[in-house]
Amino acid sequence: MGNTASGATEASNLTEKTEQAPPADTKPKKKICCACPDTKKLRDECIVQHGEDACGKWIEAHRQCLRAEGFNV
Repeated sequence: MGNTASGATEASNLTEKTEQAPPADTKPKKKICCACPDTKKLRDECIVQHGEDACGKWIEAHRQCLRAEGFNV
């Protein structure tokens, strides 16, 4: 009889563990130079035309893309 309550607790613990972020030691599947080509192109074009100070939006978008790919930037 007591197993029903502990079974529900174990299920919720399992759900919590699967919803957590992946471990930091997982390696990205691509090299950083090949990841996020779209945001990289936009960032680079903006920097060439307007300078780094004016392109913070594109720089941050590229960083977010790289983080999503598993890079620690």
